Amino acid sequence: MPRPFIAQTPEELPSQAENLAISGLDFMQDMLAGRKSLPPVAGTMNYTIHAVEHGRVAFRGAPEFRHTNPLGGVHGGWYGSLLDTALGCAVMTVVPQGSWYTTLEYKVNITRALPIGTMIEVVGEVLHAGRSTAVATAELRCLDQARLFATGSTTCIILPG
Repeated sequence: MPRPFIAQTPEELPSQAENLAISGLDFMQDMLAGRKSLPPVAGTMNYTIHAVEHGRVAFRGAPEFRHTNPLGGVHGGWYGSLLDTALGCAVMTVVPQGSWYTTLEYKVNITRALPIGTMIEVVGEVLHAGRSTAVATAELRCLDQARLFATGSTTCIILPG
């Protein structure tokens, strides 16, 4: 399977028409297979897609020094970005062809400090998917799953294309 790639130019991102032509699950599976680009933020935040199934996605990455706050700790925005990605992409897997979604709200809870360089996995799972809304949760853990570093939740609206 080809490695996922990260768009370097706007032309490498799929058009809205391309996005609406397939289901959200197919879109996410194409991203995992390297047929569609990860968004540029994936390179900025140092993460990549790891797994996709209906209602569930996983991303892996590690914070770097460039992701720290003025005190040297991993910036809360890094946690938030990865959790928001997993939450939204989990919702994307349940969006039907011809529709799209947007986030209505999301919440992040940081439970402990994440040391720079720690490889993590963030998994998003859909709890509810209706015709017009979806709810998802996510956990950000070290790869051995022993330590929980942050959790998140979201409510998204599903809209016709």
